[in-house]
Amino acid sequence: MNDIKKIETADKGKFYNYLNLKLTGLICEEPDWLANLSNAAALLYLLLEDINWAGFYLYKNGELVLGPFQGKPACTHIALGKGVCGTAAQERKTQLVPDVHLFAGHIACDAASQSEIVVPIIHEEQLIGVLDIDAPIKERFDEKDAAGLQKFVDILSKYVKWSQIC
Repeated sequence: MNDIKKIETADKGKFYNYLNLKLTGLICEEPDWLANLSNAAALLYLLLEDINWAGFYLYKNGELVLGPFQGKPACTHIALGKGVCGTAAQERKTQLVPDVHLFAGHIACDAASQSEIVVPIIHEEQLIGVLDIDAPIKERFDEKDAAGLQKFVDILSKYVKWSQIC
């Protein structure tokens, strides 16, 4: 675990290859979903530059409920269709928001957040939850981030035992 270090590169493809390789190493032999999501959130928070929150909301009883994360305390419950997370979950589509203040219905858990990306987690056609990452600068995320984080979620879907929480 001690070999996880930040890398200096402007090449997002190279960065996400590194991030996703480290994620696979962290979770591929661990059966516990909570440990895996906790380590995944910590890995994102450690390696992604210019972010102020990284974590998960899990779909339970018709809403999103706060899961493992790194950053300031966050909203505990989010209704489907509300805010960036609820929209991503309802539409089952990644939400790339360059300026959260322009997103109708944005839920401001941290006033410092300026941009956000939310990737839905879908396993066997079931909504599991979302990966949510906030940044204190506008336009922090782009399509390369969306692609790299989709791969991150795909790795989670491959190794996490979702049946333990669904």
